Amino acid sequence: MDVSGRSGEMEVFATVVQQGSLSAAARELGLTPSAVSRIIARAEQRLGTRLLLRTTRAITLTAEGEAYLRGARRILADLTEVEQAITDQGMPRGRLRVSAALGHGRLSIVPLVTAFSAQYPEVLVDLALGDEVVDILGGEADVAVRFGHLPDSPLSARCIGSTGQVIVASPAYLQRHGTPGAPEELARHNCLRFNFRRAAPDWPFRREGQDFSLKVSGNIECSSGEALAQLARLGAGVARIGSFTVADDLASGHLVPLLEAFNPGDREPVHAVFVGGPTMPARVRVFVDFLVEHHRM
Repeated sequence: MDVSGRSGEMEVFATVVQQGSLSAAARELGLTPSAVSRIIARAEQRLGTRLLLRTTRAITLTAEGEAYLRGARRILADLTEVEQAITDQGMPRGRLRVSAALGHGRLSIVPLVTAFSAQYPEVLVDLALGDEVVDILGGEADVAVRFGHLPDSPLSARCIGSTGQVIVASPAYLQRHGTPGAPEELARHNCLRFNFRRAAPDWPFRREGQDFSLKVSGNIECSSGEALAQLARLGAGVARIGSFTVADDLASGHLVPLLEAFNPGDREPVHAVFVGGPTMPARVRVFVDFLVEHHRM
């Protein structure tokens, strides 16, 4: 490979970080370990700072190295996309990394990926399901599906839907602890809550046209709506979850809706988040368009 230019240095650096050692990176790139070491040293000398801290056991990124890695990944991805656009005349192809929450991904995104892949067979969809927030600018994903209102950022976003919320419990739990007839009665119930940072400790309600909220508490918190639904099915307590997550449970009677007369009807938006701009890869553009057109909740 040609490593004489800055893009070559970036590729070597990104490969070292990905492989975890100079020797592993050298094998991946078809170079010698000493050549890889010289290339990293050359980049550090030009930049005037250390990018890697190397020991006999591990390689650690400095703060400058982390910033350089984020930029290198984005530049290399742009170069790849430009070359593919020229050679393939803009045909969407290549690896598309998609991040989605576990429950919503399984119920809503996986079926869409199946249909998308049939329409765009040259795009390799790399789907990661989990409830952690990935760093899109850092190159951890090309498209992330996120719930709730988004903070200001340089990322682009398109709304692909919204979901309502419902309070539920299992018939067995209600038989043991009683069915709450008013929001205030939740104070004597074990309320299962989300534990991620943006989750509010209060649950919203509406009575006679007036919105209000009540603080709830319980002995289980979780990052996954699907897991909270399972806990509720098992009789662990009362949960407030996205309606799409528990639609089948409500239809089957495994869960019972509670306090619907006080449901404020709030909706949580769902967005596809990505790096936009004129250099946005065709595979990202067509996937986001596909989500906007076909996503249903």
